[in-house]
Amino acid sequence: MASIQRIEVGARMSKAVIHGDTVYLAGIVADDPKADVTTQTKQVLAEIDRLLAAAGTDKTKLLRTNIWLADMKDFGAMNAVWDSWVSAGNTPARATVEASLATPDYKVEIMVVAAK
Repeated sequence: MASIQRIEVGARMSKAVIHGDTVYLAGIVADDPKADVTTQTKQVLAEIDRLLAAAGTDKTKLLRTNIWLADMKDFGAMNAVWDSWVSAGNTPARATVEASLATPDYKVEIMVVAAK
């Protein structure tokens, strides 16, 4: 049976969980919830890069991505940042939906699953 490793374990959740050769990240939000969606998306993707590196992988191994936007009017701006970040030829399966996020200031939350 594959072992389970947790990264940045908190009382409520871990930021990342590794099981076998699969890395699961928690939903990641921006450091600055007052920023615009472009800045928030950049912050979220930088945190995803950091956590994937801590787990021994990177964005070229993304399998699946779920993106939540507080308002679909931000879809284009978020995608502009996403498109410049995602690894060409290694794009994951992806879903993007509109949802109420944990606080009204958050504009984007992203969760990814990656291979090691």
